[in-house]
Amino acid sequence: MNLVFDFGAVLFAWQPAQLVATYFPKLAGTPQAAQRLAHAIFSHDDWRSFDRGAMSLDDVVQRTGQRLALPNAPLNGLVTGIGERLTPMEDTVSVLADLVHRRRQRSDVRLYFLSNMPAPYARTLEHRHRFLQWFDGGIFSGDVQHIKPELAIYQLVQTRYALDPKRTLLIDDLKDNVDAACGLGWCGVEFVSAQQLRTSLANLLDP
Repeated sequence: MNLVFDFGAVLFAWQPAQLVATYFPKLAGTPQAAQRLAHAIFSHDDWRSFDRGAMSLDDVVQRTGQRLALPNAPLNGLVTGIGERLTPMEDTVSVLADLVHRRRQRSDVRLYFLSNMPAPYARTLEHRHRFLQWFDGGIFSGDVQHIKPELAIYQLVQTRYALDPKRTLLIDDLKDNVDAACGLGWCGVEFVSAQQLRTSLANLLDP
């Protein structure tokens, strides 16, 4: 079975509302205000362009600042520092470690990743976290100019690693991303917690 992991909110903590509250405490002084500001920054087409490698970090800072009338210094600090703030979710890393052990013992699983991740953050993760070497391969959106849930990025990882869709499972926290994978004949798990994932994998791998 080919197991394809998302990164943000699956293997790495991603809490955008808390992040913007740190850099803009007055503008994001309540949980609701923080959610609104995070949505305005990270759910805009400019950020999606940054995700897919079509916009540079400097340009996304400039355009976002102008669009939302945000001061440059804290916005630049927020955007440039995200890679270092993506910390491993230890419970899910433990699930991954168990799968690595299973791969050594039984050779019935292969491990890949498919992450919407701007290239600067991807390079930071590769440099800081050795467990990324546990994967048999993977794709960051910023390196290939495609993002989930566009079908092209799933087809690319499928072709690059010769994955049989009927034996491929995407683990992702976003339903739209899982649905897109299932539309290509993959299986999918909408990630909620490490324990939920562990149970789902047990049912799939050891029915």
